[in-house]
Amino acid sequence: MATTQGIKLDDNTQKRLKALGEARHRSSHWIMRTAIETYLEHEERYENEKNEDMQRYEHYQLTGKAIDQPAVEEWLKGLARGKITPCPQ
Repeated sequence: MATTQGIKLDDNTQKRLKALGEARHRSSHWIMRTAIETYLEHEERYENEKNEDMQRYEHYQLTGKAIDQPAVEEWLKGLARGKITPCPQ
């Protein structure tokens, strides 16, 4: 189900939106909807990564377990050579 939302844009932004729509043969509505969806995907991915990082840090604080640097370096070198392996644990 879709709902209508209102947004106030300054004249310059409105002109830019219209010009881009004309250049891309798309409506202003399509450009705004796509921009919002892209922004939300980006920000949701950021939040998920941030939460994952916090969980890992909390786990480290509780256990003191971490991946040693030489193991990570070897894994990264392998990735650079095209050797796809799971991240060391």
